[in-house]
Amino acid sequence: MADVNRTNGGANLLALRSHNTALVLDLLRGAGADGISRLELAERTGLTPQAVSKITARLREEGLAVEAGHRASTGGKRRTVLRLVPGAGHAVGVHLDRDALRTVLVDLAGTVVAERCAALDLGAGAEAVVTVVAGEVEALAKGVRGGGGERAAGADTRSSAGTPELPAESLPALLGVGVALPGPLDHTRGVLHRVTGFPEWDGFPLRDALARRLGVPVVVDKDTNAAALGLAVAGERGSFAYLHLGTGLGAGLVIDGAVHRGARTGAGEFGHQVVQLDGPPCGCGDRGCVEALCLAAVARGDLAEAARVLGIAAGNLSALLDIDLVLLGGRTVTTAPDAFLRGVAAVLDERARRAGEQPVPVRAAPGEVADGAAQLVLGPLFGRADA
Repeated sequence: MADVNRTNGGANLLALRSHNTALVLDLLRGAGADGISRLELAERTGLTPQAVSKITARLREEGLAVEAGHRASTGGKRRTVLRLVPGAGHAVGVHLDRDALRTVLVDLAGTVVAERCAALDLGAGAEAVVTVVAGEVEALAKGVRGGGGERAAGADTRSSAGTPELPAESLPALLGVGVALPGPLDHTRGVLHRVTGFPEWDGFPLRDALARRLGVPVVVDKDTNAAALGLAVAGERGSFAYLHLGTGLGAGLVIDGAVHRGARTGAGEFGHQVVQLDGPPCGCGDRGCVEALCLAAVARGDLAEAARVLGIAAGNLSALLDIDLVLLGGRTVTTAPDAFLRGVAAVLDERARRAGEQPVPVRAAPGEVADGAAQLVLGPLFGRADA
């Protein structure tokens, strides 16, 4: 994607009016409840005050922004500040894992206002899985509207305060649904490839199938890319790798502030780098993959070995890309974060010591994959489709 999505400069051209609006919206979102003045918007975007006035007037008419008081005078006229209206739009984020499903409803500020969790079998077939996903999305929106529908079996539904709290008239139509699941897949077309362990999904047009069922735009990406996008939007800077260890192992890469998907949107197949030529077979058809070794160690309860293998692979990645940070996430990591943080950091520290360099920091990743999946929909609205 062109650098225009990552610059702070605006352009007073009709052809770029949507880009300029996205710049303003992103600054409004970043300002939070304190708001930001029109003059500050002009200074930070490079737009003329007249252009900013036209954009903010349109945003107010559409209900996306409101006046939020005045700044204290510094000798001249008091400045009126504007703020984003978080509830003016919502997106649904879906984390479609091999054995579980989590859906969240997120407002424009990125706050999760409701969520549902349910068991899932990714091997049950495309039709069955699409039906379950569509049902969970519909039930989530209905529950938040106070529709009182029954919960799906085994599902947990709650708002950010624990109970549905948004009346039907306050919840606008969904902007869309972002779906994150294991790869490899074609992000551009929303078509799956041979998901490790589930080759029957190869070639399935998940994006179009769900869009037909739900009647709203759908974006499909790898779970790791979605999580990495969510982290970048939330404030992680520079170049980092998000390593996700759950039912599988993958990586989301952010290079110079932008999610790196590769020419065929296949970047980040971190779990299938071979580190043991005569190692155990992997579901991808190779032998000695990091994923196979890590999952085998976890299965026998040897978390120290799993962390060591993960650290070796993280070291290879950091040496190849010269990244600033490694973030660890996924259900396996969250069950024993200290063990994985210590183990991975120990390998990276030793590698850096031998090279006479500073070690790459390792931290636990905040947030969830489903939250990042919602940003697949919200990102373009704020000019941050790739963070």
